[in-house]
Amino acid sequence: MAELSLEEISAQLESPDSRDRMIALASLRRIPSVDAVPLIKKVLDDEILQIRSMAVFALGVKHTDECYPILVKLLETDPDYGIRADAAGALGYLGDIRAFEPLVRAFYEDTEWLVRFSAAVSLGNLKDPRAHDLLVRALDSEEVVLQQAAIAALGEIRDIQAVEHIVRFVPSEDWLTRQRLAEALGNLPSDKSISALKYLEKDSHPHVAQAATISLNRLAA
Repeated sequence: MAELSLEEISAQLESPDSRDRMIALASLRRIPSVDAVPLIKKVLDDEILQIRSMAVFALGVKHTDECYPILVKLLETDPDYGIRADAAGALGYLGDIRAFEPLVRAFYEDTEWLVRFSAAVSLGNLKDPRAHDLLVRALDSEEVVLQQAAIAALGEIRDIQAVEHIVRFVPSEDWLTRQRLAEALGNLPSDKSISALKYLEKDSHPHVAQAATISLNRLAA
């Protein structure tokens, strides 16, 4: 299939057929950010939620000065929690350190766990050590996915102090939690990390054991 020109993509984004709009939006991946972002904005209010979601994600990978304020506004005001979660995730991809405060607010104030999950993941992507207290608090969440996000994020920001808080998940009944722990400890060199990883290397779930081995090798290197 021939690649669409910028003019063709622009016209197709206004097509009454949602499939045309979706294809056009996907075609923007190869378009420079400065040309793509004005076109992405065309479908941010699309009637099809999947297209809106794709557009929000696209703003996270297209770096222009316009992207950050648009994503923050969506995170803070969009009535659809899925779009708010997408905006939180896109801010993490954008990598703009200004997103720290909006993401913290979203974690503490949004009532939807999916938004809070995306905010925690993105705080890890920002690698900002100021997220320590928030992420440690998230470890006590009743939502297992929030615990997993917090463990992974603490590993991403390489917060050595977090080892004391996350090793308690070694005996977790949830294998994915144990896998996230094994992956995170590979970024946190300490005697406790090594001890926990040696235990997890014998885990009954192969994904956990493999993650522990990889992390031990990383620490040894």
